Amino acid sequence: MSREILVVTHPRRPGLAATARTVIDALAAADIEPRVLADEAQALGLTGVTTVRPDDAAALGVELVLVLGGDGSLLRGAEYARHADAPLLGVNLGHVGFLAEAEPEALEATVGHIVRKDYSVEERMTVDVTVSVAGQAVHRGWALNEIAMEKADRARMLDCVVEIEGRPLSRWGCDGVICSTPTGSTAYAFSVGGPVMWPGVDALLFAPISAHALFARPLVLPPTASIAVEVLPPTAAVLFCDGRRSVQVTPLSRVEARRGQRPVRLAVIRPRPFTDRLVAKFELPVAGWRGRGEGNRPR
Repeated sequence: MSREILVVTHPRRPGLAATARTVIDALAAADIEPRVLADEAQALGLTGVTTVRPDDAAALGVELVLVLGGDGSLLRGAEYARHADAPLLGVNLGHVGFLAEAEPEALEATVGHIVRKDYSVEERMTVDVTVSVAGQAVHRGWALNEIAMEKADRARMLDCVVEIEGRPLSRWGCDGVICSTPTGSTAYAFSVGGPVMWPGVDALLFAPISAHALFARPLVLPPTASIAVEVLPPTAAVLFCDGRRSVQVTPLSRVEARRGQRPVRLAVIRPRPFTDRLVAKFELPVAGWRGRGEGNRPR
């Protein structure tokens, strides 16, 4: 059976068509059949490629999902990869690209690693969420980075009661709340003052957004913790999963989050300390660091 790889792109990024074609041709030359989402192939003007519908079956049977784009594209690729239990590998063609494994200048080398199957795979925690009304589940979702619930009316605060492990914790008037994984701790949760968690940390992060309360600090919870938020009248809310999938949440709804039953698998080509990734992505100042020797300089 031939090898297959799903290539996910950002069709509106300038110059991406040429990059995508280069990658597709290189894979085909190595007897690997690239798949491309039909709508992306059309937008990029890619012809002579195998196209698939952009649905849950898009990545079934592939050995890898390769994403060319930024973190938004990576999160979209994660939806296909998770459903197919396929590893996800990203080449950063965006701005920060925190989830990406490789930068644009390493594109050719990255394709070479894929051809040789020269990569390892690590699992990243996800978070599952259920929205219930009167005890009946009306929506279920998941996220790799975070579940965020925000007020639907900009002129009003969201009034909610937070429950941790079956016990009430506090009532907040706020703009919203975030439940994040360690992977998402450098994303939305970071912008509201949450701590950065290393990927190896087994925990959930819960944080309010602009809460009017004395006790309104981000919480780091064990991975077994159950989190519930009860939405009080009169303000409705909107629930976002990774900022991509959304659903309306009516007053008197109950939103429950917990560790996801199914992780996302990330392909790793060159393992590097997470500290180095933070320094590179956030452009942190490290001048003057001496360390234990010259071989320990940040890369």
